[in-house]
Amino acid sequence: MPHKAGYVNIIGEPNVGKSTLLNALLGEQLVIANPKAQTTRHRILGILNGDDHQMVLSDTPGILDPQYKMHERMMSAVDEAIIDADILIVLVEIGQKPEKAENVLKRARRFKGRKVLLVNKVDAAQEAAILPALEAWQNALPEAKVVPMSALHGLNVQELKTYLIERLPEHPPYFPKDELSDRNMRFFISELIREKVLANYKQEIPYSTQVVVNSYEEAPGIVRIQADVIVMRESQKGIVIGEGGHALRRLGTQARIAISKFIDQKVFLDLKVKVDPDWREDEAKLKRYGY
Repeated sequence: MPHKAGYVNIIGEPNVGKSTLLNALLGEQLVIANPKAQTTRHRILGILNGDDHQMVLSDTPGILDPQYKMHERMMSAVDEAIIDADILIVLVEIGQKPEKAENVLKRARRFKGRKVLLVNKVDAAQEAAILPALEAWQNALPEAKVVPMSALHGLNVQELKTYLIERLPEHPPYFPKDELSDRNMRFFISELIREKVLANYKQEIPYSTQVVVNSYEEAPGIVRIQADVIVMRESQKGIVIGEGGHALRRLGTQARIAISKFIDQKVFLDLKVKVDPDWREDEAKLKRYGY
C-alpha cells in the first residue's frame, strides 16, 4: 500500500480556534489555547501518524497588521506555511464577515493548491445563521471546500481528518513515526508557563512576556526545571511577582501542575522574573528567543 504524507497548514485571524483545531485533529493537547489574542507566536507542527500516512499539521500565529518586529516575524511564519502547504486550511468563525477578513483571504488566494475553509464555532450560532454564512464564505473563496465546524465540541472533526488524509500526496514520512511535533520539550514547557501568564495577568503583561527554559534535568522520581519569565520593564516585573511574591507563587504552582500533567512526572519548578527592555523590537533578541 502506498504511503501518504503532507503538510496541512492552518491560517486565520487571532482567536478563531486554530490551536483548538490542531489539538482536536491530533487528539492531543499539544499547543496552548487561550481566549486572548496572540496566544500562538510561533509556527508549531503537530504530527499525526498512521500505518500508511503522516499528516503534518501546522498551527500558525493569527494574521494581523504588524505593530512591531515580533509581529513581523510572526507573519513571516504564516507566509512560510502558505508556501510549503500541500493542503491549506483557512479557519474563520461564525459571525465573521468575508469583507472584514481581507488579510486572510488575500493570503488564501495566493495559495494555488487544495483549500478547505472551515467556519468554526457554529455551535454558538442560531441555526438560521449558518447556511448564509457558509454561502458568503463560498462566494468569497469559490475554489475552497467550505465546511461548518466546532473544533471545541468535535463537530465534523473526524470527517475533516478523514477527508484530509485521503487527499495527502503519496510521499514517504517527513518525520520519524514516533514523533508528535518538530519542537523539543523545552519549547512546550515554556509554552505551558506562558499559558499561565496569559491566564493570570491582564493588560499589557501577557503581550510583553517571553518565557525561557534554562534547564530541564531528569532525576529519580522528579524533573527539575528552571525558567525565566522575561518582561520589558521593572514595573511589569513587580506586577508579575506581586505583593510578597504571591502572584509569582500562584503562577509557579499552576505552571508546575500543568507541566507535571503534560510529562506525567513530578516536577520541581524554579521561576525567576527578569527584565529585558524592548525585546519585541530588537532583531538580535528576537532571534535569541526563537523568532
